[in-house]
Amino acid sequence: MYLLIDRFIDKLITESTPERPIWNIEALKHGKPAHWNYIDGCMMTSLLELYHETQDPKYLNFVKTFIDYYVYEDGTIRGYQIENFSTDDICESRVLFDLYEIFKEEKYLKAIELTYTHIKKQPRTKEGNFWHKKIYPNQVWLDGLFMAQPFYTRYETLRNQKRNYQDITNQFQNVRNLMFNPLKKLYYHGYDSSKSIFWADPVTGLSKNFWLRAMGWYVVAIVDVMSYMDDESVKTSFFSPLLKEIVDGLLSYQDPASKLFYQVVDLKDERGNYLEASGSALFAYAILKGVRLGLLDASYVSFGLEIFEGITKTYLSEKDGDLNLGGICLVAGLGPENNLRRDGSFAYYISEPIVENDAKGVAPLIMAYTEVKKLIKK
Repeated sequence: MYLLIDRFIDKLITESTPERPIWNIEALKHGKPAHWNYIDGCMMTSLLELYHETQDPKYLNFVKTFIDYYVYEDGTIRGYQIENFSTDDICESRVLFDLYEIFKEEKYLKAIELTYTHIKKQPRTKEGNFWHKKIYPNQVWLDGLFMAQPFYTRYETLRNQKRNYQDITNQFQNVRNLMFNPLKKLYYHGYDSSKSIFWADPVTGLSKNFWLRAMGWYVVAIVDVMSYMDDESVKTSFFSPLLKEIVDGLLSYQDPASKLFYQVVDLKDERGNYLEASGSALFAYAILKGVRLGLLDASYVSFGLEIFEGITKTYLSEKDGDLNLGGICLVAGLGPENNLRRDGSFAYYISEPIVENDAKGVAPLIMAYTEVKKLIKK
């Protein structure tokens, strides 16, 4: 199985260029010009982690070539427009820390500082959380914590004397207070603090359902932030219980046969629901990394491994020597006002395309694979 994954990764990087990465299906589908984005960012993060674990230079060389296409010598970034105030656009900048540490090129440091100006200017809800995007005013999506908080935390640790750790913790605490359903033990996808958007409950401001990948982004945000945060007391008192709570909640909805999870987590018997690869892979990675960081006890390793193996058995296929990862929801979101189809309903979530090889599924699988390799080395 591991050789198959290695071959699959080789296929992805061999057939991709910075202008046309085969894993960014949204960009290919809509003919979008090359720009700084979270989909490529997830892939670059996963390949860098694989490089750190294996020391195979092909992964580092690919990432550097890819990122250098976007980052200019003055630190400006191709296609990155801060004025869009999209937390998605912050995501890819986390790899700049690694590249600067390895290559010491000033352009990476300048691009880091450019991204931090975005962090400082990002609009916030009345509770203090970053808006998800300018086009989604007053809204917090679970996705957004993954997009912005790892970069924010890494900057605070390395370049700002940890001054804003409390702000980072508060944003997670607000999400727990506002978006967690204590009966279901799950998080809603979105929250509108104005309680006025069409998809939100007018009393709670919450969206209707529990989308798997949103919770996957959230659990990964927890473990990635903790890997960058130099504060053991916060890890023990806050992030460890936070992670355990949602992991235990999600595990109660696990499919016993495949070990995967459903697109709409708690509605497995609803017609059209399906076992989804990307959210399951995010969850596998978060569990395995959570154990390694001491956020979860060692008994959880078996859960992470069985999810990882379930994904490869269910969705990693080979035909005529060609490897593909299926079962990936292409995209799902809430609104904006002129897109009433994206209403957070069950029917909406199952209507989005299911694709192969998109980085939103591939990158989490690689991240989980990297954690598996760490376990094997023990």
